[in-house]
Amino acid sequence: MPDKFYGGLDFGTSGARISIINLHKELVYSNSVPYLYSFKNPISWVNSCQKLLDNLPVELKINLCQLAISGTSGTLTAFNLKGEPIGEAIPYYQACDEHKILLESLSNGEDHLRTPYSSLAKALKLIDKYGTNILLRHQSDWITGWFLKDWTHGEEGNNIKLGWDLKNESWPKSYLNTSWLKCLPQIIKSGEKINQVNSDFAERFNLNKKLILISGTTDSNASVMAAGLGNKDGLTVLGTTIVVKKIIDKPIKRQGITTHRVSGNWICGGASNAGCGILSKFFSDFEIKELSRQINPLQNTSLNLLPLNSKGERFPINNSNLEPILGPRPVSDSLYLHALFEGLAKIELKGWEKLHELTGSLPKKIITIGGGSKNPQWRKIRERIIDIPIVSCRKTTSFGTALLAINSK
Repeated sequence: MPDKFYGGLDFGTSGARISIINLHKELVYSNSVPYLYSFKNPISWVNSCQKLLDNLPVELKINLCQLAISGTSGTLTAFNLKGEPIGEAIPYYQACDEHKILLESLSNGEDHLRTPYSSLAKALKLIDKYGTNILLRHQSDWITGWFLKDWTHGEEGNNIKLGWDLKNESWPKSYLNTSWLKCLPQIIKSGEKINQVNSDFAERFNLNKKLILISGTTDSNASVMAAGLGNKDGLTVLGTTIVVKKIIDKPIKRQGITTHRVSGNWICGGASNAGCGILSKFFSDFEIKELSRQINPLQNTSLNLLPLNSKGERFPINNSNLEPILGPRPVSDSLYLHALFEGLAKIELKGWEKLHELTGSLPKKIITIGGGSKNPQWRKIRERIIDIPIVSCRKTTSFGTALLAINSK
């Protein structure tokens, strides 16, 4: 009897990754590709997915039973009724300030929707631009639909920023009489079976024709699953942006804070607009590795940088006009990298202080996942500034997504 395999696809800011696991939840295959075009271009997502599927070994393809997809939370795109993209996606880090009064009336006291970074703010902009004869879908929901050739559904966690209420399992009442309610997806829970892959799609990529698509999740929730987060742990995702998360007793609704349900637990967290993205603007991966070796992480640079990737911040403060502080730049490249690491660690610290303020507790240890988790000097700088033990998780977000696929009943 041939082995059965389960897959996770994760779409981030710079590229996509696939992880395949066996029945014992052991990783048997992993691969990643960068986007060919801009992150904002949905064709980039399709192109990277095609490359990953084309490169997947035949034995894995024909025995792949279930597949789940995760993507960046809050990246929203308009599509026509055939699922074809209309223009570019509005990325998670972009603020939409155009419809403040309407946003205020629709959010009905829900602080997490009132922010210009919410998917609701993005949806209002897309509807104003393209009308109501469209589909509004987040990144992973649209890619899941691409496998099925059916864009009916959306996963609950991805749609919280659009207004989906996890407790009541409904859209806000303020949406009911709008002309654009039809643009929103039918919501299903994370980890639920949706349908078999489209037969033409399966044939195109030589996939198992009985492959089942599983309702996915956000990239940071997939990280929670990959890290195996405990009740007293915190999670920091060091990707293009910094995300901090912890398990809580009951949901929290505040600006800049999202609350998700993952594996039966309530998880709250926030995502900054700062992260590894700013490092790549100044240094290559090789330069970061080499310069990091010259850093003494126990010393303080006395340089106070605010290394946002661009103007505007979502968390730990919500200010779409906040400007980055990236200078003055010292002559020494290693000193500048050191200062950038410190600035990012201070943002992470403020994130944990914000969650402490809202939940009443700090984690006993912080598990770190993502590209930045591999840098030992940065980890020691973070430990010095945050004053909480930090451990690195070598598993990837797509591995967490694969766990979601195998755990689906």
